[in-house]
Amino acid sequence: MIVWAGIDDFGDTLNTGGSYDPTSDSWAATNTTNAPDPRTNPTSVWTGTEMIVWGGASGQLLNNGGKYNPGTNSWTASSTTGAPSSRYGHTAIWTGSEMIVWGGDDPLNSNTGGRYCAQSGPTPTPTPCTGRCGPTPRPRPTPHPRPMPAQLR
Repeated sequence: MIVWAGIDDFGDTLNTGGSYDPTSDSWAATNTTNAPDPRTNPTSVWTGTEMIVWGGASGQLLNNGGKYNPGTNSWTASSTTGAPSSRYGHTAIWTGSEMIVWGGDDPLNSNTGGRYCAQSGPTPTPTPCTGRCGPTPRPRPTPHPRPMPAQLR
């Protein structure tokens, strides 16, 4: 299990985390070199070898992220070329070859998303969409509502 980002007791956003090894029942800190900027409520997916983190908020909505490899304890920035607009409260899934991001709390972008093709390198592919091609707009499309950070209210 990998835990990364969030808000500390003082309300500051974080770009730190840790990975848990259930075999040894121990935690190890994630490296912060080249880690994405501090943020709260990004989405993340597991590819089988890396955790991809994207979006969230830190005083403003973000549309960037990174890939964390626990085997090397290292971060690689993800490309923002063609990335969806900044968002918070969105959903992300891993299809086996790409991360799909959808929705969020921004009323202008709650029915939009994008695909990040991590297996072929950092070349995101925007989701083609014209007219009503996706689900109806909805904030927080995840089954567990996330509270809005105080700095965004």
